[in-house]
Amino acid sequence: MTLVIAHRGACWELPENTLAAFERAIADGADYVELDVHATAEGALVVCHDRPRGDELRLAEAVDALAGRIGIMCELKTPWRYRRHDFVARAVALLPDDAVVLSFDPRALRAVRGRRALQHVGFGASIQRAARYAWGVGFHDRRVTKRGLAKAKRLGLLATVYTVNEPDRMRELAALGVDGIFSDRPDLLRRVLAAPPG
Repeated sequence: MTLVIAHRGACWELPENTLAAFERAIADGADYVELDVHATAEGALVVCHDRPRGDELRLAEAVDALAGRIGIMCELKTPWRYRRHDFVARAVALLPDDAVVLSFDPRALRAVRGRRALQHVGFGASIQRAARYAWGVGFHDRRVTKRGLAKAKRLGLLATVYTVNEPDRMRELAALGVDGIFSDRPDLLRRVLAAPPG
């Protein structure tokens, strides 16, 4: 079964990383909502992809709205930048026990103890190294290969691909046995996965 992961919520038609996009992802039948977390200059944990501007949703509010209703995948954005705010530990402490913590930064994920970690690979982090501490790996759609997927599986890692919004590519990845697909269009992804192979 391929997991439907709503990338920043169902953000194809709605603003990303917002409660509206998260609610739509739930309505669309996604298995997980992926959200991005930064810290403000004052240390507040906020949900946004780019550097905070000051009007973002707080991580605690997002978790309150989502926990128990849909799986949460929390991406720690540039965690090294927020070390003085104890960013990693504070963000993880807010998440439910079944949440998945993602990052491009291996150091941040190695600090996440007792939680499922998903390491984005191919940008300074290898599949081999990720197998020492991660539950899964994330491949960029343009960089994923059959060989990489096979290696992840061989090492016992779940293999996910981001960000896929075209139905033909969704079908192709599902046929390759990918464990999860990140998409801005979880409704379309759910329909594609439910359709009989043709």
